Amino acid sequence: MNRVPAEGLFPDIRDPGKRVCALCDYGCQVDVDPTIPPRRYFRSGLEMIRMANVYYEEGNLESAFILYSKFISLFVEKLPKHPEYRTTQTVDRANNKKKLEVVFPKAEQVKKLLKEKYAVEEARRKEEEKKHKAKLVKEELAKQEEKERQRREEEEKLKHQQNQILLEESERLRLLREKEIEQQKNQLGPPTPFDQLPPVSPSAPPGGEIPIIDRSSKPDHFTSTGSKSLNKHGFKDVIVPDILMDTFLNIAQPNTAKSIETCGILCGKLSQNAFIITNLVIPNQSGTPDSCSTDCEEDMFEYQDQHDLITLGWIHTHPTQTAFLSSVDLHTHCSYQLMMPEAIAIVCSPKYNETGFFSLTPDYGLQFIANCRQRGFHPHPSEPALFETGSHVKVNNTKNVVVADLRKK
Repeated sequence: MNRVPAEGLFPDIRDPGKRVCALCDYGCQVDVDPTIPPRRYFRSGLEMIRMANVYYEEGNLESAFILYSKFISLFVEKLPKHPEYRTTQTVDRANNKKKLEVVFPKAEQVKKLLKEKYAVEEARRKEEEKKHKAKLVKEELAKQEEKERQRREEEEKLKHQQNQILLEESERLRLLREKEIEQQKNQLGPPTPFDQLPPVSPSAPPGGEIPIIDRSSKPDHFTSTGSKSLNKHGFKDVIVPDILMDTFLNIAQPNTAKSIETCGILCGKLSQNAFIITNLVIPNQSGTPDSCSTDCEEDMFEYQDQHDLITLGWIHTHPTQTAFLSSVDLHTHCSYQLMMPEAIAIVCSPKYNETGFFSLTPDYGLQFIANCRQRGFHPHPSEPALFETGSHVKVNNTKNVVVADLRKK
């Protein structure tokens, strides 16, 4: 839901007003899943505003405007149609209304800034286009002048060759005539003076006409440039501190010793167009050897609000199994990834010393699980793949992660 593109969206739309409208329409393309409780959308809305504010502060106006538009569309048009909307707490709707009162003028402000930005870009584009056309005309004139110079050089060269051939042929004929005269002198007496001989026309040069070489027909040369590659799905990177897994496994050790799963929530911030996991929240929970569920989520939400954190996924152990996503895990993660396409699921298998960084395949698995209405452990088709290793996950050597253990002692 929160995925937004990098700057430069809809560059082919030249009119600043129409380009802003296209951004708004793009942001409004948000759907509400009736199986996801409205309160989760309220939570996602808060994180949406946090991300939009970060984009605004970093100068990424397009991404900020898309999220503001998405927020307005979601809570003004889409969510009120949710079948459970009227059963939500009054305080949630009231808080959301206050957020809308702030977002509306903020969106208008960004809209104005974008129009000004696009107007400047369009003026610059036109100026660059004008310069480019002038450059092309200049290059074409230079090319024509070069062709004309080459043509004159070829003509001069051909003329010189022809003159040389004529001179050589004239010399050959002169020598031949002198030889004939010498023979006549020896045989017939005094020769006729040379200047009284009839004129002689030179014959065509050996081999026929001199070929004319057109050097202007040489082929042009072309070059190509490469393009930047994105990660597999164009997602923003999710930066995971390498200390996170060991920290979590130490917290989970008492449960692991009893073959009970433990889970935690991954939280962090958006910075420089990447999500950075900074906090590990351990919510109140209950677990079994193959499942784990959370309760008292209000405590977790309050903690996130206090520290201005975005939910980036979850982490849990498989104390007796390898690292993979079970059918229950797939459904659990689906709600995270529907809200945040970059959301990840980290699975730690201490028994097999494995760690997996997973996400549902966005082109198939996400929609398949969202449409699946079965509960508990149940079979899913293995092909096409429902989940994959997250190509946008980057583990770095950051040695700091804040832990908040909210479990009731």
